[in-house]
Amino acid sequence: MSAEACPCGLGLPYAECCGRAHQRFAATGELTAPTAEALMRSRFAAFARLGEADPNHDDGAAESAAMVAYLRATWAAEHRPSAADLTPTPAEPAARFTRLAVLSTQDGGPFQDRGVVEFVAVGEGEGGRFRLHETSRFRREGGAWVYVDGEVR
Repeated sequence: MSAEACPCGLGLPYAECCGRAHQRFAATGELTAPTAEALMRSRFAAFARLGEADPNHDDGAAESAAMVAYLRATWAAEHRPSAADLTPTPAEPAARFTRLAVLSTQDGGPFQDRGVVEFVAVGEGEGGRFRLHETSRFRREGGAWVYVDGEVR
């Protein structure tokens, strides 16, 4: 049986890639992304897994809750949405993100406090296929990277 590929596109198994950050957060509440890009990729993976989770099954509901908690924790407090805003419902299911391309990074390294990541995400939602092109800003707070905001292009 092959390992599930991480949705972030690095080509690693989920458990060895963004899954480590998600699991660590679930176990300890600690955010561990070493760079702004790593946080952006782990957030994409969380959104992708949220879109795949079936809330009608216990495993899917638990996965959904875990990804919502992770996403909220990685959002800067001044822009953080509520859990209800992120939690899919039958009337408003989560988008299914299927592909990520990182176009550029500016700063955001392990010894910096600010960074910018430009990316394109592709997926499917209620309106059909979509393409999201965003330039995202990140900052380090208390040693952990957080998503501040983004400019959709």
